[in-house]
Amino acid sequence: MILKDLLAQARQRLDAAQLAYGHGTTNAQDEAVWLVLWQLGLPLDSDVDALARRPVTPDEHAQVLALVQRRIDTREPAAYLTGEAWLQGVSFHVDRRAIVPRSFIAELLAEGSIDPWLDETTRDVLDLCTGNGSLAVLAAMAYPDVRVTGADLSADALEVALINVERHGLQNRIGLIESDGLDACPGPWDLILCNPPYVNARSMAALPPEYRAEPSLALDGNTAGGTDGMDFVRTLLREAPACLKPNGVLVLEIGNERAHFEAAFPQLEAIWLETSAGDDQVLLLTRESLLNPT
Repeated sequence: MILKDLLAQARQRLDAAQLAYGHGTTNAQDEAVWLVLWQLGLPLDSDVDALARRPVTPDEHAQVLALVQRRIDTREPAAYLTGEAWLQGVSFHVDRRAIVPRSFIAELLAEGSIDPWLDETTRDVLDLCTGNGSLAVLAAMAYPDVRVTGADLSADALEVALINVERHGLQNRIGLIESDGLDACPGPWDLILCNPPYVNARSMAALPPEYRAEPSLALDGNTAGGTDGMDFVRTLLREAPACLKPNGVLVLEIGNERAHFEAAFPQLEAIWLETSAGDDQVLLLTRESLLNPT
């Protein structure tokens, strides 16, 4: 057998299982490439066309199919099976203690889209709901002169974040703190990044197993009794002005919940930032706009 045939076989099995994607890939073909390359110990950015005729041993064949079958049987995201996820070309450790990183804020950091609201005095950045610490790491990489704090309510997630901070040698620039929202993070901050729990109640009830494998704490935006997914966000927007410097800004991801966000905060003047998924996933709020809604 050659690699091309193994990839086709893996894709066919994944496709037939009718799995859900969205944790680093969006389809069976890309998921097959990820699982096959990882199991064979090949770089995930390998040119699969160039490797198409690479021989596959019987043992390798069996190991790959076993991994593919685990993906089908467990319905866990591939990132949990491999222990690794990638964001903006940067590798991160991940396991079931933390959500699989996939924030569009990572794109904004890499592309400099937030930079117009920052200046040479920007020093203190908070990554709230840091999860596995990926945005904190990417912020530290994007802004070499800033101090970054990653905060999360989950002690388990912070253990994973520490692995990633140490993995990238950023212990001297990134601090981690356990905090319920902004409770233990008074700042003041120049920039708050936040990819919070925001999934509405109806969507939570319909989540496929791949998403239910993740900590619900990181997804469910209805923990205060609401149904629109905005419970955490309501508290955050109420408390944020007191934790921001005069020219500070909050960058907030709300995924597919723009309609619920605008219904909950109709007077807020939000600046919607363009991402690869459109201009309805991430917004920016200045301290001034939070203090003086229109």
